[in-house]
Amino acid sequence: MKTIGIIGGIGPESTIDYYRRIIGVFNSSFEGYVQPEIIIFSVNMRELMELVNQAAWEKMARWLAAKVQDVHRAGADFAAIASNTPHIVFDEVRTRSPIPLLSIVRATCTRARQLGLKNIGLMGTSLTMTADFYKRPFLEQGINVVVPTADEQQLIHHKLFAEIELGLFNESTRNELLGIAARMVREDRIDSLVLGCTELPLILPETEFGIPFLNTTAIHCDSIINYCLGGEDTP
Repeated sequence: MKTIGIIGGIGPESTIDYYRRIIGVFNSSFEGYVQPEIIIFSVNMRELMELVNQAAWEKMARWLAAKVQDVHRAGADFAAIASNTPHIVFDEVRTRSPIPLLSIVRATCTRARQLGLKNIGLMGTSLTMTADFYKRPFLEQGINVVVPTADEQQLIHHKLFAEIELGLFNESTRNELLGIAARMVREDRIDSLVLGCTELPLILPETEFGIPFLNTTAIHCDSIINYCLGGEDTP
């Protein structure tokens, strides 16, 4: 069994979700007391968001790579960044990493392909919805990606950082997000919705309007558990 390294704190609520999910699977799947060793580096989210706001991608890659080095020195055999947005520099961080890194984007794309999805909706931070780092792998697999309107994107981003990242889960916000999803089903004919921010599964269901909502946290955790137990990285 490999030791897991998690770069967390981006944000804290979803990092807790990662830990609970991974431990929960081991508690429910194995007889006796079998649990993995997990090293969590809860980083300063404000520092990361300053780099994002500056579009300082090279500096951000070095910053994240240093955190991966730290969990490696602490004993991690592989690592995962417990957030979608930092994956804009995933390839650059991976080239600097002394240990394997498991991508949340690649894992989610693989799941979408396995489900036979063809026209997915994508919610996340503004960067995740507007940049191509998330869309590109899906398009390469022949899966179309639809994002909310500009106004909807602004609302989603605001709610993420003003409420959900802080552990505030308001019913009015849930209804607003579901309203956006309903419009995308109706007008854009999406066949699924990728919850492309690890906080979104904390407030949205995993299925609604007859389509699956792809929980990127859960998908990433499945990949982490598989690799921890000796499986292969997501192709």
